[in-house]
Amino acid sequence: MTVASTAPPRLSVMVRLAAGRGVFRLASQVMAVALAVVWGAETFGVFANALGLCAWLLFVPTAAEKAALKALPRMRFLTADVARLVVWLATAPVLALLAAFTVALLMGPQGTVTLYLGTAVWWTATGLLMTMSGLHRLRDRPMRDAAAFGAMTGVVVAGTLVTWFVGWSPTAHLTLLLGGLLAVIAHSLYALPRDWVLGTGSGRKLLPALGRSTWLLGLSELLDVAALSTVYLVLAVTGRTTDSGPLYLAVLVASMAGALVLYQLKLYQPATSARLRGAGGAAGRARTFRLLRAAERGGLAFAAVMAVLVAFPSGRDLLTTESYLVLGAILAVEVAVSSLVMYANFLLENTNSSVLTITSVAAGVGLAATALIALAVVPWLGAAGGLAALVIAAAVKASALRGLLLRRHPELHP
Repeated sequence: MTVASTAPPRLSVMVRLAAGRGVFRLASQVMAVALAVVWGAETFGVFANALGLCAWLLFVPTAAEKAALKALPRMRFLTADVARLVVWLATAPVLALLAAFTVALLMGPQGTVTLYLGTAVWWTATGLLMTMSGLHRLRDRPMRDAAAFGAMTGVVVAGTLVTWFVGWSPTAHLTLLLGGLLAVIAHSLYALPRDWVLGTGSGRKLLPALGRSTWLLGLSELLDVAALSTVYLVLAVTGRTTDSGPLYLAVLVASMAGALVLYQLKLYQPATSARLRGAGGAAGRARTFRLLRAAERGGLAFAAVMAVLVAFPSGRDLLTTESYLVLGAILAVEVAVSSLVMYANFLLENTNSSVLTITSVAAGVGLAATALIALAVVPWLGAAGGLAALVIAAAVKASALRGLLLRRHPELHP
């Protein structure tokens, strides 16, 4: 019987793991810049809009990873049964979307639907690889994580070079990348313990509890990324699809920082889950409350600065120039506020299962806030308005989560 490891990786291992994910992210950024040059603003804008609109699908398979990282360190005898369910919960959406993409590819290789289905498969399959890597870390084989994303770096670089020299279309480029990604996933799946992939056990009895935990743990992250997707949707609906390019390139930097923070949290999640179980949850909730208050105040200060800028014509002109310096300044605030909320949410989720409903509700509030603010400011501020909407919505989410937490735990009142 293979049991899950709760100890975080050694520092040297963590550096190599972060390097593996970091190089993959960096290669993706270089790919975006190269494709913008090869395809031009219009074609790249459509490609970037498809990637941005489907980005939330990454968190459909990784919801199972979060459930595994929380649940497996707390059990001894059902490890294989739970791991097996995690594998299948993460694999199912990839198989469904892959089948749809194959049909679309045969019927209309250059169609818009085919492109969007291809990006959907890319995000879900990447999430599946992350989940497989999380299971390898739980079985104390962390370097398989680094190896998998090192291989994906090679796939991205090779695919970008082919498209650069051959001039392939976005759909052809995605198809090439997906071939390499699926091969890496197959190897990672093969390397898992046999009883974590195949076998019989009490899976049906465990499915309702694990399914609920997976759904609620993944819902908050999914809604957070869906909030970003709504910004791309507003750009598309309002006829500003070309602005998706600058926004996507700017968000790549934020996503790299956010992914690094999230990855570090996942590396520590097994140990955190064990530490915050039972009585240890009180300290986790108290720290969550303080972090949320800081994020709320940071977002309020940012909103005040934005209000001053838009009140004057020169300030509005500065925001609508789409200068990467302006986008970078807003991006720095977004990374800071979102990281505070992310860490607070992480601590709260690992206290007990009863709080998962309020984290999901708060994420829904954040999604609604992003959509409303984006509708108000994106049509006339473009990419800068989209980033500003994300900052203010993150503060709204922090306020909602703090209020819900205080209602459930009044002892947190300062």
